[in-house]
Amino acid sequence: MTSLARSSYRVVVVGAGVLGLYTAVHLARAGAGPVLVVDRGFLSSGASGRNGGGVRQQWETRATVRLARESVAAYRRFGLDFGYNIWFRQSGYVFLAETERELTRLRAVHDLVVSEGLPSEVLGPERVAALVPGIAPGASVGGTYLGSDGTLYPFPAVWGLYEAARSLGVEVALGVEAVGVDAPAGRVAAVMTSAGRVEAPVVVNAAGGWSAEFSRRAGLTVPNVATRHEIFATEPVKPFLDPMVVRVSDGLYFSQTMRGEIVGGVTVPNGHGVDGGMPTSPRFLTGMARALVLLVPRLASLGVLRAWSGFYDDTPDGFPVIGEDPRRPGFVHANGFGGHGFMLAPAASRRVAQAALGERVDLDPATFAPARFFSSDRPTSVERLQLG
Repeated sequence: MTSLARSSYRVVVVGAGVLGLYTAVHLARAGAGPVLVVDRGFLSSGASGRNGGGVRQQWETRATVRLARESVAAYRRFGLDFGYNIWFRQSGYVFLAETERELTRLRAVHDLVVSEGLPSEVLGPERVAALVPGIAPGASVGGTYLGSDGTLYPFPAVWGLYEAARSLGVEVALGVEAVGVDAPAGRVAAVMTSAGRVEAPVVVNAAGGWSAEFSRRAGLTVPNVATRHEIFATEPVKPFLDPMVVRVSDGLYFSQTMRGEIVGGVTVPNGHGVDGGMPTSPRFLTGMARALVLLVPRLASLGVLRAWSGFYDDTPDGFPVIGEDPRRPGFVHANGFGGHGFMLAPAASRRVAQAALGERVDLDPATFAPARFFSSDRPTSVERLQLG
């Protein structure tokens, strides 16, 4: 059994994915004192090792665009900051519209993104065909494109953060599960783990698809729902596609890796919760293959090499949950990112670390704070572009 080096820490972070590790790095660099990261699995066993590597700045709400823009800047300098090449390719994102109604929606996204200083482009069918070679005639009435969006390889990013955290004195305990929180006076006093009880005045819930479960173990009711999503990779084909491609109607997304593989997924109905594990299904394989070939017929002869799944951590309004829970002082949320935790991790984790240190966070609490879900006057803004 894994044993922990100490019996007390300044902060315990639950989850050694990109958000948890990034938060730990920020805490260590701020001189936060002893920091412990625990994870029930191995490195990259959760969503941080199971995503398609997309990083985009096209969103429906200004707050999300700003977090994404800051994250893109951080990923651009990741190699300098951490010494790991994450192969961040800013080859763009194309959002496809099949109907004029969908194109109108994307035009609104374009207008917002441009107002934030990013050179988005509205596409007609001809420009779509140039960016997505081989797209079926009539498959799209247009779309939007932002060339500074792109893709990266998740694994070196996670490893770079892991090594950086450890070099800064953070203890990372893999295979150690956080099983509860001791809060005898309502405030966090300790975290109960499979390796024993550790005293800590602050715990950060960055457990991804398992975040709602851990919140419940701390006595908190949260609206987060874990939803399984599937993805596959084909055998390699000669490079022909630069951008990530996302279709608004059904969430179909795919890109081509530098090895030539086509990697992507499409939304199919799956049950909620984590109890079913992370298998793949014939329904997804056939549905994804059919959708991809109908859109880009030239891919019909490709074989599928592998398929896998992971959990989105969804919230009712599409915004993540960032900050201290007023019902349990010392309990800090870093969850609810849907399928986009990797995209927003650099910027979001900086705010999570600030919240863990009791500092002011420059995020609208009505949009991101956990209290928004039990406030009687909560706003009605929703981030609906939860695709790709």
